[in-house]
Amino acid sequence: MFGCGRGAFAEYACARESKLARKPGNVSFEQAASLPIAGLTAWQGLRLGGQGHNLEGKKVLINGAAGGVGTFAVQIAKSFGAEVTGVSSTKSVDLVRSLGANRVVDYTKEDFTESGERYDLIFDCVANHSLSAFRRVLDPKGSYIMAGAADGGGRWMIGILARLMKASVLSRLVGQRLAMVGAKITNADLTALGELVNTGKVRPVIGRRYRLEEVPEAVRYVEHGHAQGKVVITVE
Repeated sequence: MFGCGRGAFAEYACARESKLARKPGNVSFEQAASLPIAGLTAWQGLRLGGQGHNLEGKKVLINGAAGGVGTFAVQIAKSFGAEVTGVSSTKSVDLVRSLGANRVVDYTKEDFTESGERYDLIFDCVANHSLSAFRRVLDPKGSYIMAGAADGGGRWMIGILARLMKASVLSRLVGQRLAMVGAKITNADLTALGELVNTGKVRPVIGRRYRLEEVPEAVRYVEHGHAQGKVVITVE
């Protein structure tokens, strides 16, 4: 089984049946552990932005394409038939391309918000540009979806909440859809995500593994930012 519950840094954890699903047979338990939050944030965000699975032939930009949520978002968007542009640093360009991105923008060399391109959907995992900058490259009827699964605390959350309130107001005044998504763990969506993994359309990207006694080091690494894929804890 895989899913979500409270107290994951432990040898044993409790979870509700409704928040569990059968583990895909072609991945390890460590890979399965990386799926629920990041995978469902990407799955549900892309479905929200695409009005279901309606992304066939649409131009989708994933900002933060090499991170935990972004690596899933690139693959899921491709499975929906989208034309995917991923944004990452230089070191992650090859990784993002290997996940199926049609084009990769190296943000250290190019600012995609000044490119003149227009996208039907922008899935933002980083929030490193203003809403006005994102709207500049968003189709007049497009959707901007910000991934909000992680709680960075403090000023970060204040900034995110301010952006969310602004997006809510703007969505009522303009033709573009501006919204935030956080993972809602359900058996149905876990099962759907697991099927994408079972069929090889999505593969978890594990950037680093840490032992249970190394949890503080793992947390420091993630807080530093710029991690590739997911960081998992191995319990022996």
